[in-house]
Amino acid sequence: MILLVTSSERARECSAALHEATGEEVIVAESLARATTLLRAECYQVVVLDQYLLETEPHEAGSALEHMGTAIPVQINLAISGMERLVREVRSAVQRRQREEVMARRAARGAICSELNGTVTALLLSTELALKTTSLPSAVSEKLESVHELVKKLRKQLESVATTEEREWAAGA
Repeated sequence: MILLVTSSERARECSAALHEATGEEVIVAESLARATTLLRAECYQVVVLDQYLLETEPHEAGSALEHMGTAIPVQINLAISGMERLVREVRSAVQRRQREEVMARRAARGAICSELNGTVTALLLSTELALKTTSLPSAVSEKLESVHELVKKLRKQLESVATTEEREWAAGA
């Protein structure tokens, strides 16, 4: 979803052009105060800020910017910029945000896999050491074998995730 913040008479035209170019829903706020209210209620991919409003409502600009969250701001002077430039700037921002989201997911997945690999290694070592104990009752030994097999299965699953991650990374590079 895109938030277009402008009091321009071209707001409807800009909104339609952005929707057509990106396929995203475009919400128009006629003031920075209204934009702040909308930003508190919803998450947006991109917030297009008309430079005119930023200059005429400087006291509201800070509040609006504080509530943008993860939205990418695009500041543009709609009085002198054509639709092509507006669309190009917003499309670029949407693509940048999508790339950043992919990178963040990859980093999170990598961190989780790395952390889990350490735990899996510790579990494998502990069960292997416990299985080497000579005086274990057979029921306990069977349970430990079962746990050991489950941990080995978990390791293979983590390796599979890492391999998939590497393939996705290579394809995206």
